[in-house]
Amino acid sequence: MTTPELKLSRRAPASSGLHGVPMTSEAVSDEAGEFPWKQIAAQGFGGSVGESCMLTVGDKVTCLIGLGAADAIDAQVWRRAGVTLARAASRVKSASIEVTGDSDLEAVVEGLVLGSYSYNDFKSDAKKPTLKTITIAGTTSKKSTEAVATGVARAEAACLTRDFVNEPGGSLTPEKFANEARKIAKQSGLTIKVLGLPEIKKAKLGGLLGVNRGSTLPPRLVEMSWRSGVRGAPTIALVGKGITFDAGGLSIKSTAGMSTMKCDMGGGGAVLGAMSALPSLKPRVNVKAWVPMTDNMLGGDAMRMGDVLTMRNGKTVEVLNTDAEGRLILADGLSLASEAKPDAIIDLATLTGAAMVSLGKDYAALMSNNDDFAAQVEAAAEQAGELVWRMPLPARYRKLLDSPLADMKNIGGAYGGSITAALFLQEFVAEGIPWAHLDIAGPAFTDSATELGPKGGSGYAVRTLLNLIENFTAPTDE
Repeated sequence: MTTPELKLSRRAPASSGLHGVPMTSEAVSDEAGEFPWKQIAAQGFGGSVGESCMLTVGDKVTCLIGLGAADAIDAQVWRRAGVTLARAASRVKSASIEVTGDSDLEAVVEGLVLGSYSYNDFKSDAKKPTLKTITIAGTTSKKSTEAVATGVARAEAACLTRDFVNEPGGSLTPEKFANEARKIAKQSGLTIKVLGLPEIKKAKLGGLLGVNRGSTLPPRLVEMSWRSGVRGAPTIALVGKGITFDAGGLSIKSTAGMSTMKCDMGGGGAVLGAMSALPSLKPRVNVKAWVPMTDNMLGGDAMRMGDVLTMRNGKTVEVLNTDAEGRLILADGLSLASEAKPDAIIDLATLTGAAMVSLGKDYAALMSNNDDFAAQVEAAAEQAGELVWRMPLPARYRKLLDSPLADMKNIGGAYGGSITAALFLQEFVAEGIPWAHLDIAGPAFTDSATELGPKGGSGYAVRTLLNLIENFTAPTDE
């Protein structure tokens, strides 16, 4: 991850390699400005959102950036404008973009950083990014400086999560993942505690220990905290699934199903990414985070179908599918989070293929036991331009998890898989604590480039989490 240097200026520098001009579709229709409209028309540029047109105006190479209809411009449109310029400027050393008084500067900056992202750590001929500086022309105010700093912090946090998700499972082991968390925690205001195998056994994290049995790599449990220093500040807890590679265990996945399973720590990666931005954003909220880390492999003592695990909160689970492992390690994480008695808990996980069957790959499935907290999550996601859809959490489906041998089993049958997985997790949230679950199996990893980033890790949910934290209020009782 390499972020170009961002500068503020009243005017675009004359020597800028590429000058970006955001333009509404109405402006294109009116042929506003001193542009060669025949050349523009020949390229088919109409000013729609995300559209661009390259042309030469005088001695400058100019990129017209579509904003769509003027009455429909929102933060996501400005974010995409930033992405569009960053992609257009990928082969030049410097670029500039015009902003006006009605621009969402923070969103533009997020787009510039997200659009500049590339992951080349394993390419032998990888070249360093060409784009070194981007000048934002039109303002130099203190408010603008703060907006730039905030946009950079939020987008770099998402890009850090992209790095985690893109790194192969044989490289990003639980030990290395935990060490990356330690690097994050060196920032002022963050504290960290990392549990190794002996401490995990002592803590009786039966889900994490059970999943780890098939691996030759010892597990880790990361606990990280941010203290706001604000008296009476509410506390929100984050829990992220940190399966660094998922082979499925004895319920082994197919080659196709396993090929992208380095992404199965996307929830844990999003939690660590969000935590990395807190010292810069300084939210007036206390944050505690737990990320259990292991891979899910097929070693000689791998977890077997029919095994019974005793989880951190004392509940027992009959394992009938070893590929339903994420919920087992999250159960321990949620139990630990509940013991801290926060004002609310949110967990994130690439948990079920059923969520993708229901909602496709662009949406995360949201389940919650509290309407107020669910609404806060939805608002945070909308602000980030990330798609979520709330799904039901019906108590009548809880019986699908009943086991004749233990308190419950870890799967609920062929139907409603994302719902029964959430109902399983709810068993490990202490009574009375507002809780939300985000199943990010679809949007955490993309098969092709999207409007905000390249193929691979998307950094999904990091900016949603940051919005949630910055605007968090203790949910009302239900």
